[in-house]
Amino acid sequence: MAITVTDAAAKRAKSFLANRGKGIGLRLGVKTTGCSGLAYVLEFVDELNEDDEMFENNGVNIIIDGKSLVYLDGTQLDFFKEGLNEGFKFNNPNAAGECGCGESFTV
Repeated sequence: MAITVTDAAAKRAKSFLANRGKGIGLRLGVKTTGCSGLAYVLEFVDELNEDDEMFENNGVNIIIDGKSLVYLDGTQLDFFKEGLNEGFKFNNPNAAGECGCGESFTV
């Protein structure tokens, strides 16, 4: 199982963690919500939970709980900036479709 982080996403994640002054990495996960069923979760992690898996890629620790790992295996975390918009993007090969607003996905 693998999660990858692009250079742009790694640079931005490291910057966020440095500005925050604490944290061991970023949590990637999924939660049940939205019109398609699942939505991505991205948050800072200060300590590991019992069911967490940790991957290091491109200098960033990625933490994923066991339930979410099934849906995120093979995902690439990217960061984009287009005009005034910027954010992290999940390139997930397991996603079969997204809702019209792009907030949730199905597998």
